[in-house]
Amino acid sequence: MTGHGTDEHPHGADRLCEAGDRVYSRAVRRGRVSRRDAETVPCLLELALLHPDPDDMDFLVPTAPQEVMTRLLRGVYDEVTASQRRVGTAVSAFEWYAGLGRQLAMAPAEGAAIRVLDGLSRIQAAMDEATAACTTEVLTVQPGGIRREHELTEGLHRALALRGRGVRMRDLYNHVARHGQGLLTYLELMGDAVEARTLDEVTDRLILFDRTVAFIPANSDRTMALELRHPALISYLVTVFERLWRLAIPLAAPIPDTGIEGISHREKSIAALLAEGHQDAVIAERLGISVRTCRAHIARLSETLGAASRTQLGVRIAQAGLDVHTSTRLTIPDQGSPTVR
Repeated sequence: MTGHGTDEHPHGADRLCEAGDRVYSRAVRRGRVSRRDAETVPCLLELALLHPDPDDMDFLVPTAPQEVMTRLLRGVYDEVTASQRRVGTAVSAFEWYAGLGRQLAMAPAEGAAIRVLDGLSRIQAAMDEATAACTTEVLTVQPGGIRREHELTEGLHRALALRGRGVRMRDLYNHVARHGQGLLTYLELMGDAVEARTLDEVTDRLILFDRTVAFIPANSDRTMALELRHPALISYLVTVFERLWRLAIPLAAPIPDTGIEGISHREKSIAALLAEGHQDAVIAERLGISVRTCRAHIARLSETLGAASRTQLGVRIAQAGLDVHTSTRLTIPDQGSPTVR
């Protein structure tokens, strides 16, 4: 039986291989099986699920299922006991290190390079503090499509305070944000203190004050944020912003025509994302539109290109040259890239 051991049947008694399950079940039903029948499943002998019949050595008898269960439960109990011991050891070690920290009285530094802000009140307080200290420039990326009134008024007091001190602001939005009256009203109120541009896609929310402190979301519902002050991180984020800014279209300028009759700029962007294999919900989120609107555009694309199915639509998108983004892809800055100012 060389070469047919547990290396070829890697399992325990609680999860038998198909062959082992078949032979062991037969042994339990009949009371025994011949050695020849069990030659292909030496795992049953190695796991002590079968053992020689003392009355006839040419046969093997099964270990009682109740005995197997007792053995397995004993093993589980031993594993749980060992895990509890490891947990106790870890807790003791943590308490020891925590005691050392108390002895040194090491409190978090106010100017920590990365600070987690848990809760909207802490986020607002930190933003107000950064606003009060800002003297030159604010850079923001605002994803999510059309800006709702409450989102625009939420930080209006900060924007007005910044404008009053002569701080310049640059904002990046999705193209779809152009259709929101609230944004147009906000920009009119702020005057030349704010310059806005739009892209098909932008990154997640980013706010940079004076290129010294940045705020980014720390979870999907934005109830937590990271406050970043590390110079390398700030330099990196500024470079990303500047590269996006150069690709973006000023709000006062029209979005370029696609040059393809019957296909809008947004539908061209959707086509490129479809070609990358993204689902409708992902495409909608990246472009700042609803899933329903996204699917309506996909239906129009299919009609315009004469596609009867999603598979055929993918082929027609490639044939029409719509499988690439309108804008040049953003190159992530490397360590040696200078920050654009």
